[in-house]
Amino acid sequence: MVHDSIIEVEGLTKVYHMSGRVEVPALRGVDLSVKTGEFVAILGPSGSGKSSLFHIIGGLTPPSTGCVRVAGHDLTNMTDRERTALRRHSVGFVFQRFNLLPTLSAAENIEIAKHIAGDRQTDPRFENLLSLLGIEHRLHHKPHALSGGEQQRVAIARAIVNQPPILLADEPTGNLDSQNSKAVLTTLKTLNKELGQTILMITHNAEAAAFCDARTLHMLDGKILAEESTGRQ
Repeated sequence: MVHDSIIEVEGLTKVYHMSGRVEVPALRGVDLSVKTGEFVAILGPSGSGKSSLFHIIGGLTPPSTGCVRVAGHDLTNMTDRERTALRRHSVGFVFQRFNLLPTLSAAENIEIAKHIAGDRQTDPRFENLLSLLGIEHRLHHKPHALSGGEQQRVAIARAIVNQPPILLADEPTGNLDSQNSKAVLTTLKTLNKELGQTILMITHNAEAAAFCDARTLHMLDGKILAEESTGRQ
């Protein structure tokens, strides 16, 4: 493994058991290394295994075999409680669905992440973060009063308000039109450039993957088949 990387995956497999004895392989010996400060995309169609890889790296599900290290922690033999602690402090998640609480304002949706993590202090970068996301004037609005792009940017703020070293984005533009998609992807790129946020994004959209300044990994049938380096980072 490359030990200067913040995400390290080696020989990773995942097999799901359906209807008792039927085995469905989702990952077939995946190797992956992401360095601190990279913005990397995993591009592949539905069923390629990218969501399974995302869930394992995020500590949402254990692998069948292989080694996984995230932010210096070995996930392979972690308990559910230990993986929960890792997610709380080391990994931020952004999903296709915004998952904002409809009765709370944008600011309250962001703050709830700090309460869950038990962190009552205010990050001195918080105002700058909101400015980078372009939502500083929308904080008192509830989700129904925000555009899809604004809701996703609130979700991004919630994901990184506790300063996790890693941000995992799962099809973050899947529910957005082209204009809002570009705004969200530009936001992710800005967070990577301005704050040095490490981002691993999975997508089926080649145009979305093109926003990554480091590498795009092409995935199919549970394997990473090719790596495309932009040379821009």
